[in-house]
This record gives sequence, structure tokens and C-alpha cells, in this order.
Amino acid sequence: MACAVCGFKHHCLCEQFPSFEHPIQMALLCHPNELKRATNTGKLLLNALPNAQQFLWSRTNPAPELLDLIASHPNPVLLFPSEHSQVLEAYSTEQSASQSLAPRLYIVLDATWQEAKKMWRQSPWLQALPQYHLQASSLSNYSLRRNQNDGNLCTCEVGIELMRLEGLESQAEQLTEFLDYYLQVFQADRSGHAL
Repeated sequence: MACAVCGFKHHCLCEQFPSFEHPIQMALLCHPNELKRATNTGKLLLNALPNAQQFLWSRTNPAPELLDLIASHPNPVLLFPSEHSQVLEAYSTEQSASQSLAPRLYIVLDATWQEAKKMWRQSPWLQALPQYHLQASSLSNYSLRRNQNDGNLCTCEVGIELMRLEGLESQAEQLTEFLDYYLQVFQADRSGHAL
């Protein structure tokens, strides 16, 4: 029987999930289909980052809690590469002291790339947010889904890049190592073998 939390039958990872104490605030806006996918890595961020929250995307009814969070936050940004998005850069010490550059609320679309584009197109309230994209420090190691384009990252890898931008290099490295191990366990579990 599979673990209700991590989903693995042969090798439960729940006690090995890393957890970090830091101020990164992240809102994962999850496509309904993503909740059913065993390949979802957003759950890794929810376990690792104490200030990460998950909200369910709806075309007709945006999550009121997320809208309230955005309205109350001084610096919400949407991570979504578009023709209007800017490269997301790290804060310098001087910038972070500025009120206009208060700590960011990162809004991440947790979905396949095709679904994320649909979410963005069908949500004018998302399009109204300041949009940024990442310049990844490395290629994706995510191997659980087909049709991945070069430069695309899984949700957990997006969180890792944000940690690096915020100067949390050692924590980002720990989460990278855990994600690599998670992918190995996933493949072994699917084939019916324990590691």
C-alpha cells in the first residue's frame, strides 16, 4: 500500500524530506490536473519551505485567499516567461532595504507547460501582475514527463533557483540532492523495486 503523503509503496521518503527555515514566500497556483499526478514536484516545495502555500486554479473563480494575499503583499511577482516578462535577479543589500523592493511573494504556476500557458491566458488577474522569468543556473534533471522543452524546469527546480537567487545556496544544494534522490526512488517504486 502506498504512503498517503509521499505516494511511494516500497520506499517511504517522508522522514527524509528536507525542511528549511527562511523567509521565501511562495504561492503555488496548482492546475486541478496536477493534484492527480504522481509526478508533481510542487509537494516537495510545500514540505521543504515553511512559507509556501498551495492554491487551486480555476478559470472562473480565482482563489479568494490568494487574491487577498496578493492584495496585502507589497511585492507580488508572477514567475511566467512571456514577451512582457523580465529576468528575475537577486536583490542586492541596498535594494532589499528599499520599501519598493520589499521581499517578494513569488507566484508559481504548478502545472505542465501547456496547462500553465492556458492558466495565464485565461486569467487576466495573473496577466496584471509583474511578470518575471528565471535564467536557470543549470539544465533540468527532471525526467518524469515527456515533451519537456529546453529551459523548462519542474516546480521543485523553480523553487531551487529562487533559493539560489535569495542567497540560500547550501539549502538549494540540499534540495537539489533530495530531488535527484526522489527521482531515483520514483523510478524504482514504479518498477516495483526498493532501492
